Amino acid sequence: QVQLLESGGGLVQAGGSLRLSCVASGRTFSSFFMGWFRQAPGKEREFVAAIKWSGSSVYYADSVRGRFTISRDNAKNTVYLQMNSLKPEDTAVYYCAADQSWPYNDYDRARSYEYWGQGTQVTVSS
Repeated sequence: QVQLLESGGGLVQAGGSLRLSCVASGRTFSSFFMGWFRQAPGKEREFVAAIKWSGSSVYYADSVRGRFTISRDNAKNTVYLQMNSLKPEDTAVYYCAADQSWPYNDYDRARSYEYWGQGTQVTVSS
């Protein structure tokens, strides 16, 4: 079992930046690959970014590549999502997710992650 707690959301103007954090507890953090997803009102949850155990491999949705950066600090049991050049369409609840078994090409599928945080709201005003 692992517990995930996100923080860092808020209200920001278009073009601004935010850094989300997700702290994990309960199991060995370095044994989990981590992902960020988001869900806007009336829309399905969508993949944002993922990072493997050591942080050597990262993956992004096309919509955020070049603007967002995922990273992790295994010593702090924390995964980050640095979000730059934010757009109004980035407005959503952002969720941190974790699992131990790498799903290969399905890393962008919510069903590939067993553990989820409660989410943090990100609102980008135009």
